[in-house]
Amino acid sequence: MKAIGYLTSLPITETDSLVDVELPQPSAKGRDLLVKVNAIAVNPVDYKVRQNTAPAEGEYKVLGWDAVGEVVAIGEGVTQFKPGDQVFYAGDVTRQGSNAEYQLVDERIVGFKPTSLSNAQAAALPLTTITAWEILFEHLALKQTAPGSTDRSKEVVLVVGAAGGVGSILIQLAKALTGATIIATASRESSQAWVTQLGADYVVDHTQALATQIDALGIGPVTHVASLNSTDSYFDTYTQLLAPFGRIAMIDDPKNMDVTALKRKSLSLHWEFMFARSMFQAEDMQEQGYLLNRVAELIDQGHVKTTVGQHLGLINAANLRTAHEALESGRSIGKIVLEGF
Repeated sequence: MKAIGYLTSLPITETDSLVDVELPQPSAKGRDLLVKVNAIAVNPVDYKVRQNTAPAEGEYKVLGWDAVGEVVAIGEGVTQFKPGDQVFYAGDVTRQGSNAEYQLVDERIVGFKPTSLSNAQAAALPLTTITAWEILFEHLALKQTAPGSTDRSKEVVLVVGAAGGVGSILIQLAKALTGATIIATASRESSQAWVTQLGADYVVDHTQALATQIDALGIGPVTHVASLNSTDSYFDTYTQLLAPFGRIAMIDDPKNMDVTALKRKSLSLHWEFMFARSMFQAEDMQEQGYLLNRVAELIDQGHVKTTVGQHLGLINAANLRTAHEALESGRSIGKIVLEGF
């Protein structure tokens, strides 16, 4: 089968950082599905793994943790899917990824593809959807409402790094399923327009003092923070802005933070890593399959839309190098997708 992989961790400007290869097609056993991959999306985790994880000696490492495809074979333990089903999923970072014609994935972390979206549109969603859902409803513990409800709560959510992949779906889920007021950060005109379109109630510029801008809104204290990048740069601001018993959820890797600053207001800090369930074969792995199916329903009902920012064409090494380079620049809006071999 066709695949894109690497033998050595190299800068993305090097041709050998990602190369086109032929690999054996895997076979499904146990609870695994064998999926024929139709479309993929690229996430920061892809370039972080490429930069920091050496493949086993003599073997190609295949990246990719967002895919849409067709189930072509199932293991003997599979109960939820059958060949021919159209599915979407983020997969397991400890296994070979979706930058290949065929991929094995545990059925418990797979959902049925939204019927109203194309393959490329659906591929933009799984990893960021799982991340955003777990941030909002497991870590931040926001109160859920019925989709489309006009009931408002006193919850105020600050989303830092809102125009990226996770922020783009998190804003929509918060708008559709909570009564919270949503403050998004964005600095460029294009990213400000993007987050407003997705449902942010207010937009503030993260290159300027956040506290001053948020105080000027006159909407009361922030109760929850979704910190999607640069947590160490904004951590002191979060402790200043948050109401007592407020919550912070982060997905990045800050180097230096004084967490004792949380004590005075009894604030809590949560680290979201959507691969934790699959990496450790958690008893509730199935929750990720459930939430993907729930969000697929929301999409087909018109409450949530795809977050595609750019379609780069076919799934090959050259286009994937372009995608990695764009993500490493930190300036991409929405999700980068590729489709077909």
